[in-house]
Amino acid sequence: MKKAVAAAVKVSMSETVEIIEVGARDGLQNEPDIFSTGNKLTLIEKSMAAGARRIEVASFVHPKLVPQMADAEAVVAALPDRKDATYIGLVLNKRGYLRALEAREGNKRGVDEVGCVAVAANGFGEKNQGQSRDESIRVSNEIIRLAKRDGLSAQVTISVSFGCPFDGEVAPETVIETARRLAESGPREIAIADTIGVATPDRVEDLFARLKDAIPHIPLRAHFHNTRNTGIANAWAAYRQGCHILDSSLGGLGGCPFAPKATGNIATEDLIYMLERSGIETGLSLDHLIEAVDWLQQTLGRKTPGMVSQAGGFPRP
Repeated sequence: MKKAVAAAVKVSMSETVEIIEVGARDGLQNEPDIFSTGNKLTLIEKSMAAGARRIEVASFVHPKLVPQMADAEAVVAALPDRKDATYIGLVLNKRGYLRALEAREGNKRGVDEVGCVAVAANGFGEKNQGQSRDESIRVSNEIIRLAKRDGLSAQVTISVSFGCPFDGEVAPETVIETARRLAESGPREIAIADTIGVATPDRVEDLFARLKDAIPHIPLRAHFHNTRNTGIANAWAAYRQGCHILDSSLGGLGGCPFAPKATGNIATEDLIYMLERSGIETGLSLDHLIEAVDWLQQTLGRKTPGMVSQAGGFPRP
């Protein structure tokens, strides 16, 4: 009987997952040493060579608060003009949105999509972007509407959806109510983020199942950090609940400057290995990802947290 149930679950799953590569933005924002503009562009190009087509490339935030993102305009101005690529810029307020919009003026390619951030807890919101939960929802909805008016795609992430470093537990009902309010502006998708890496697969499955019922017309995305070694398991749990858009970062880099002890995203190469060995297509090449991580490690001068880049793919006879 158990075998029959397992087979039914397998058949019901989508065979394709879209990967959002966040290494050049979320992956680098907490690095202690400044990553040069040229190296950021190389990282983006290597991600694309591995098959990534939706990529977070910059964050339009205050350069004194997040020094790694101080060259956002320079990075965006030099992006390859690829028709098959979608470049995403993070914006936390209207000022950041206007910077992203200005970066598209003239003959510049600029970003194709803006990513907004709402918060599920006031404590993190005040530290991360100087906004309460209600303010972050209002600002995100305003930016989404502005972006749609200006011909840009727009999506939104709900940060600390499973727990806040300042407020503690976050109730699923709070996340669901936040998502309902954000859905009013019609974002491309709503991402559920485990910003500090406290989620477990059972909570992920429960929350995503309830969100599907609450906002069935809005696609869901999942953003997990591997702080407590549950990130990959959580990504699988989200997938089992029908979430087919997943964030990851080359090498497993990442962390939040405003969340104590928050560490990296799930590694793109680790995620791709799990999905492909499970028969799920991603459009990314594991061999090219491992090559990209090799370059990244040499550039950083240290090993990255991802595991598949150290062990390699499935052994070949």
